[in-house]
Amino acid sequence: MTQAVAVENLSVVFDDFKALDDVSVEVASSESFGLVGESGSGKSTLLRAIAGLAPATEGTIRVGGREVKGTRRDKAFYRAVQMVFQDPYGSLHPRQTVDRQLMEPLAVHGIGDGERRILKALDEVGLGSGFRFRYPHQLSGGQRQRIAIARALILEPSILLLDEPTSALDASVQAEVLNLLEQVRRDRKLTFIMVSHNLGVVTHMCDRLAVMQGGRVVERLSSADLVAGRIAEDYTRSLMVASGGFRREAQTA
Repeated sequence: MTQAVAVENLSVVFDDFKALDDVSVEVASSESFGLVGESGSGKSTLLRAIAGLAPATEGTIRVGGREVKGTRRDKAFYRAVQMVFQDPYGSLHPRQTVDRQLMEPLAVHGIGDGERRILKALDEVGLGSGFRFRYPHQLSGGQRQRIAIARALILEPSILLLDEPTSALDASVQAEVLNLLEQVRRDRKLTFIMVSHNLGVVTHMCDRLAVMQGGRVVERLSSADLVAGRIAEDYTRSLMVASGGFRREAQTA
């Protein structure tokens, strides 16, 4: 199977702090891959480095077999790779309508047929055309995150980077957004790299995962291994205990 993303011996240093220390991961095309760990483990920094939002000090990042360097990426990269952030309110411009925020990436990339694409994107995330001219403050948290997902999808990328996409939402809408993402992945055959501290979310959404601690990958395993308890590291077991959602899923399995 072809590789969508390959990270080799990646390190990221901020001042004197080593946020990532010799990290390597490989994600196959159309795979859903999870990055888990406690706060400060480096999982979000790894995602941001792949996106070009954090500078790599050492190592290489390849996307679709092509090495990408620095934090400045070309338009072809952003056509292929889009990111959905944790805070749906912070990632949307408060003074722009949904219509304008969906039109902006199309204008940046010189893509026409905006009317059709916007209506299709809204429909795909379960929102109707009536949401086009609303502002972010007129939407619920779940609706805002659906708009953020629509904005990421409108360029028809092959890879989505998901940074805790439901952790800022009420528990009642988290499952709805996760199910939406899973449906989109199946329909479009997308590659997902998802950051989460919740092992229940990761086992539901991802095929494989890397467990991170202190800026390093300490364990790699499949979701099936995790559910079956085939775990080598005590740290991973401690994450299981801390993840109430995982315990509930494991007990009912």
